[in-house]
Amino acid sequence: MRVLGIDPGLTRCGLGVVDGVPGRPPTLVAVGVARTPPDLDTARRLVRLEAEIEIWISTHRPDAVAVERVFAQHNVQTVMGTAQAAGVAMLVAARHGYPVALHTPSEVKAAITGSGRAGKDQVGSMVTRILRLDAPPKPADAADALALAICHVWRGGAQNRLQDAIDRQRQVDRTTQGVRAR
Repeated sequence: MRVLGIDPGLTRCGLGVVDGVPGRPPTLVAVGVARTPPDLDTARRLVRLEAEIEIWISTHRPDAVAVERVFAQHNVQTVMGTAQAAGVAMLVAARHGYPVALHTPSEVKAAITGSGRAGKDQVGSMVTRILRLDAPPKPADAADALALAICHVWRGGAQNRLQDAIDRQRQVDRTTQGVRAR
């Protein structure tokens, strides 16, 4: 499975692609950061992010896209920009027909380090170890994007299978109810 991980941000948006299957160490395909100038108006910054994400999706053709779920922060400006960048990432992936999964920061940290409260240095260190890299990806947004992709490879498949089973059972239940109503 190839996963594009996106750590959304208006100034720096981390992008990381890994190939892998649950239970085995994934391999690095690509990592980078899309940057937009803070002095540009928000709408144009979002257009630039969209163009960069389009390039990553067209170049790497992932099986799924994992985006960090935006959570409330004290700085409203920061959370707004992050949410807008996440929305652009989800839009581009959906436009291409790719499934999108949202993972919370604590879920990603727990998957990568074993602790949902791990710091950025711990995440970067474990991403380096898991992908057998010589050094942690810089800046931290790049390492976070790879952590999202790894988390999805390791956890997303199970979550998707569980949701598929629930959906199939609901369909069986609806069919059964329809038969009983006759």
